[in-house]
Amino acid sequence: MAEPEQPPVRPERRCPICGKPTLQAYRPFCSARCRDVDLGHWFGERYAVPAAPPEEEPDEDAEEPGP
Repeated sequence: MAEPEQPPVRPERRCPICGKPTLQAYRPFCSARCRDVDLGHWFGERYAVPAAPPEEEPDEDAEEPGP
């Protein structure tokens, strides 16, 4: 008989702040402290979401140059 197929083993997830294993209550962090440290990084603007500079749109109220 063939052995029953087992689900794939997930790699252990680690806290992005300190590297310890995560706890379900604080995922993706290991503790409330690391969760708060991460929030402080966002508030202190240490993290940023990359964005392209806005393209300039022609001003509709501006007069077109004449001939």
